[in-house]
Amino acid sequence: MVTMSEVATRAGVSLSTVSHVLNNTRPVNDSTRARVEQAVRDLGYRRNAAARTLAGGRSHAIGVVISGVTNQYFGPLLHAIERRISAEGYILLLGDSHDEATRERLVIDSFLGRSVDGLIVAPSAGFADQAATAVTGSDTPLVLIDRSADIACDQVTPENRASTEMLTSHLIEHGHRRIGAIVGLAGLDSTTERRAGYLDALAAHGIEADPRLIIAGESNRDHARAAVEQLLSLDEPPTALLTLNNAMTIGAMRAISEFGLRIPDDIALVCYDDFEWSDLFSPGLTAIAQNVERMGREAVDLLMRRIEGDRSPFEQRIVDTSFHRRTSCGCP
Repeated sequence: MVTMSEVATRAGVSLSTVSHVLNNTRPVNDSTRARVEQAVRDLGYRRNAAARTLAGGRSHAIGVVISGVTNQYFGPLLHAIERRISAEGYILLLGDSHDEATRERLVIDSFLGRSVDGLIVAPSAGFADQAATAVTGSDTPLVLIDRSADIACDQVTPENRASTEMLTSHLIEHGHRRIGAIVGLAGLDSTTERRAGYLDALAAHGIEADPRLIIAGESNRDHARAAVEQLLSLDEPPTALLTLNNAMTIGAMRAISEFGLRIPDDIALVCYDDFEWSDLFSPGLTAIAQNVERMGREAVDLLMRRIEGDRSPFEQRIVDTSFHRRTSCGCP
């Protein structure tokens, strides 16, 4: 194995100069840096990340913790995060919390044990009570993404409430008064805000909310399918459905199909969370789209600032969504 001493000899510099070039711990003039980098390439030297971390350097790894890596929403978000992290010279370590606070804590503890330089987390409902103290106690920079939590750290989330009010109002403008809402996991701020947006729209149009039309889809396909089956079995079923994440939209569409109903002829459907291929459905899905590219970029930028020592007040950035009107709502 090639050593730093061999690199120093090849480049004609001191061992400390090689260390400063590799770890960016002190400015080195361009010609000297170029000689060291050439020696590294010529000899095939590879830095020992574990040893560097133990010596007080950086691991150049970022831990990302999300729920449901197969979720269509998280794929583009992860891609945006990884692309930005890679541009900064870091690698991404990925962990799936499955939206379970205990598992989330285990994943985060594992990342902290590997001395990651920072964490980006889409928190579970129990994050603040379980995993948050481990992160804050480690002094590891943390950014929450997609969902917020009541802790002191940077957070990047989509706009939820007004976006859902817009979706619901759009259905009301089509003449619907009985609108079923398939809501997500309890305890998540996104669930609370989107539910509030639905209720805001009903109140603004003088429609009394029927609690039987608000039903938990638990943010996953199978629960949402069962929830829609329950709604469609009511004596007075809804004439329109609002699903509040894309996994639940898939479950809802399956239930509607199994009941032999057609969208939007028999029942209208709108959803929070757009799919990359939503316009390929027939009918096309009317949806709120999140700007995942911007969310990922801003989360990484905030994290890099903290890694570099920024101690300014924490920020909560809310990223605007966009309304994609297609035909599942009844629009021509």
